[in-house]
Amino acid sequence: MSLKIIGTGLGRTGTYSLKLALEHLGFGKCFHMTELFQHPEKVKYFIQAEKGEQVKWDELFNGYRSAVDYPAARYFRQLYEYYPDAKFIHTLRDPDEWYESALHTIFMARNPDLRKFTQFALRFPFSTVVRKRFKVFMYNRKLMDLEFGKDLKNKNKVISSFKKHTENVLKHIPAERLLMFNAAEGWKPLCEFLNVSIPDVKFPYSNNRQEFLNRVDIIGKGKNLPEQNLN
Repeated sequence: MSLKIIGTGLGRTGTYSLKLALEHLGFGKCFHMTELFQHPEKVKYFIQAEKGEQVKWDELFNGYRSAVDYPAARYFRQLYEYYPDAKFIHTLRDPDEWYESALHTIFMARNPDLRKFTQFALRFPFSTVVRKRFKVFMYNRKLMDLEFGKDLKNKNKVISSFKKHTENVLKHIPAERLLMFNAAEGWKPLCEFLNVSIPDVKFPYSNNRQEFLNRVDIIGKGKNLPEQNLN
């Protein structure tokens, strides 16, 4: 099994909605950042990719036919070379809206408040799962620094980096293999790009701010995230 669809959009651009949509359309289980926290042993592959080392991508994505969100989106150029038949989907969002969402979700998770940090620290010595997930947290924190810089409150600089990522995708992925996708458009452009029928269910607009924070809380407690589908 190899990846058929790769998402290049950054977190908070509708990547979790895209994950659910792809799974409902029959493209198998989709790898998303939430999957990495469920399987923290896989972080070693992404650390190798960040170092520019050779990565056993098929081993990493064993059991998955698609991958969206970070960390996969950061390595889209390597994945483009490795999976020559894959299609790419770049999720879009208004930069100002994206920044406000990121500021109160993924950026907040990077710098947890004292209460959450204390709760995490108390669980750390007694939970193997929490200790393994800590490696993912540190890796993710480093990537956020590399992508946006350490000053996440510098809105102009962060948005500039956000736009630069989209520019790099457009520069390196051929138009015939790339869909620029806004989740607000729903099923039609996605299904047309993937040559599948439009399903008779609502498009999964999911992972709003509160849902995201709830997932972060579950991850920090060492619990498994519940499965979610459209059925």
